[in-house]
Amino acid sequence: MNEIQLIEACKNQDAIAQRKVYEKHASKMYAVCLRYLKSDAEAEDILTQGFLKVFSKINLYKGEGSFEGWIRRIMVNECLNHLRRTRAMLMTVSIEKAQYYEADSTDTLHQLEAEALMECLQRLPDGYRTVFNLYAIEGYSHKEIAELMNISEGTSKSQLSRARELLKKYIKDIEKTSNISRNA
Repeated sequence: MNEIQLIEACKNQDAIAQRKVYEKHASKMYAVCLRYLKSDAEAEDILTQGFLKVFSKINLYKGEGSFEGWIRRIMVNECLNHLRRTRAMLMTVSIEKAQYYEADSTDTLHQLEAEALMECLQRLPDGYRTVFNLYAIEGYSHKEIAELMNISEGTSKSQLSRARELLKKYIKDIEKTSNISRNA
């Protein structure tokens, strides 16, 4: 069964097709959820809620754009809704006080293993992590982030800046630790 046939079968509430869609996309969508949420349990819960929404709203998918992208957008929105419901996500930061990150030529972000980067992302405060994910990974603009999160564009920019600064610090800490263990 190709993707179009799977989608049509899901629109007819075919449980086998739903299982195939879930099995095909669950691991990637779990990784999306885990980038926004701090625990495996939260990510699993939101993944489940997200797929329930995918299957209940699948008639809204018009075949425009990738199906995986449509699912990803639902997962991101479910994560944001969960964060809104469960946490005070953001610390108010004045844009004037924010220091902007400038990548240096020896930026080691690209050299980190995925697991180490994920650990760094998990250490970020919820608001910073959410804005970073939306901007740097999902590709949203600051205007879109502001609308999604009900914050100002300036707050989005400052949250991103602070997230980058903290990530830079966490990465330096990892580099120091790995240099110490190599020299020991």
